Amino acid sequence: MPEQHPPKHADESPGAADKHPGTASRASLAEEETAAVVSVDTAGGAMEPSAVPATAQSGKLPGGPDTLLRRIFTGSGMVSVLAVLLALVIGGLLIASTDKQVATTSTYFFARPTDFLTAVWNAATRSYIALFQGSVFNPRGNGLAAQFAPFMETLTIATPLITAGLGVALAFRAGLFNIGAQGQIIVAGILAAWVGFALHLPMGLHLLLVLVAGIVGGALWGGLVGVLKARTGAHEVILTIMFNYIALYFLRYLLNTPAFQRPGESNPISPILDPSAVYPQILGTQYRLHLGFILAIGATFLVWWILNRSTVGFEFRAVGANPKAAQTAGINVSRATILVMALAGALAGMSGVAQVAGTEKVLTDGVAATYGFDAITVALLGRSTPWGTFAAGLLFGAFRAGAVQMQIQTGTPIDIVLVVQSLIVLFIAAPPLVRAVFGLNPRRRKPARTAKSKQAATTGGAA
Repeated sequence: MPEQHPPKHADESPGAADKHPGTASRASLAEEETAAVVSVDTAGGAMEPSAVPATAQSGKLPGGPDTLLRRIFTGSGMVSVLAVLLALVIGGLLIASTDKQVATTSTYFFARPTDFLTAVWNAATRSYIALFQGSVFNPRGNGLAAQFAPFMETLTIATPLITAGLGVALAFRAGLFNIGAQGQIIVAGILAAWVGFALHLPMGLHLLLVLVAGIVGGALWGGLVGVLKARTGAHEVILTIMFNYIALYFLRYLLNTPAFQRPGESNPISPILDPSAVYPQILGTQYRLHLGFILAIGATFLVWWILNRSTVGFEFRAVGANPKAAQTAGINVSRATILVMALAGALAGMSGVAQVAGTEKVLTDGVAATYGFDAITVALLGRSTPWGTFAAGLLFGAFRAGAVQMQIQTGTPIDIVLVVQSLIVLFIAAPPLVRAVFGLNPRRRKPARTAKSKQAATTGGAA
């Protein structure tokens, strides 16, 4: 005799199961999946349902099979790469618009359009080749050392961008918008420079104290913002903007006092730091690359470890995701806010030390340049991840290093680099726009696919 299968649920009648085989099992499975989703989304009923269901946050991409290749090309990292590429394309068009040959060929565009397109291509490629030669490798250099000198300069310029960008990125991960890296660099530079030229200590100890003074200065300047934020509820954006101005004008005041102004000078400039207080050049005197770059690599690894392997890093990320939920879970939000701002300030302080002890070896009112504000762009491009920020710092260092050579070789205005950087920020802030331009928007065919899935479900149920 054929084997008898009992109904799967006590409330199912044998007749219903025989009439629609598989329907009851599908219905019960759907109910179980729905209950599981609701439980995950509401943490077992402890929280309100989120605006985006848990299933939509799982990483499954609509619009096609969720293959590895599709995840790569629609992921945030690839969007950042495509944003840079798109900014370079638009920047190339802007470069071409100022080229004389392009202007000449545009007058007979409809007669010979290939001449115009060739001129546009040549103008853009000449400028970008010059940018590459000024930032990565110059084949016309006299010897191998001279050929790689542009790359060493890129690493030197990228050093303060990386550490300041890490400070901004760390605050971003904790839900704080730290735009005070500029002031933190300045305060760190003040303390590091004073220790460097006012104290006369043995080599090694002197440099260590310079580094510690700069880190502590940046941490105090950032931590003070965290205290005010945690204790009074003042917004960190307003606080950091004001602290930037306080630090800048305090620096200008100090550089006109006998304690900081170089003797015999009327210009606001400090004495030169002692040789024992400056970073050693790690590849010899032919390059400006100094120990600060090695410390920047170490800082990147440290931030990665803090965020991904430490308890305090988990607290930072939890507070950044949902402060109220983090507080309910027992995390001290005020302590986390103060600590993350102090760490962000310490990282920016490393940039100040790199400037006064590594590159400039003196203190001026331009010690921070625009590194503090560029750090925001670097952190955004790096998606607030440590190694992404490191790579973005290298890219922006290359832009800065190669812009001068681009202007010398092709006459392209150096400000075009600022335009490209601004476009990168614009596209990073609008990932759907970048995906739409390259045809990678995963939501484009969602309605049609939903209709298909509904029809398939109906057909299966009817069967």
